[in-house]
Amino acid sequence: MTTPAAPAPPGDPAGTAPADRPAVPAAERGATVIPDKVVARIAVRAAREALAAYAAPSPSARAGPAAPQASVAVGGGAARLALTVDLPYPADLARVSRQVRDHVRERVALLTGMRITEVTLVIEHLIPSGGLESRRVR
Repeated sequence: MTTPAAPAPPGDPAGTAPADRPAVPAAERGATVIPDKVVARIAVRAAREALAAYAAPSPSARAGPAAPQASVAVGGGAARLALTVDLPYPADLARVSRQVRDHVRERVALLTGMRITEVTLVIEHLIPSGGLESRRVR
């Protein structure tokens, strides 16, 4: 005569977990580690999103702003970001900078689950609204 099998523990519908071993609490299971390089790529993407509203169509691809660059320092579930961007001119640079920093902070925090303690923005170039080509002397 066989004895009936014990029911599967909650969260294990197939009954593959040993019944004699208790579940490990979430805090003791480990942590997801996101490399600095990945956080930097997310920050660059977020900066591009924020700057898209200010991008003026330019006659040639090389006349527009350069792609943003980012460096990241990650530790203890928090990150510090440094971004280098080109901004349009004329524009309210303080307002545009603040919007870019805020957008990057929100997106990186949302996508990585990290606390963003600092976002430093370095303005590399100011790009005239007509593009660089229209300002050159011929």
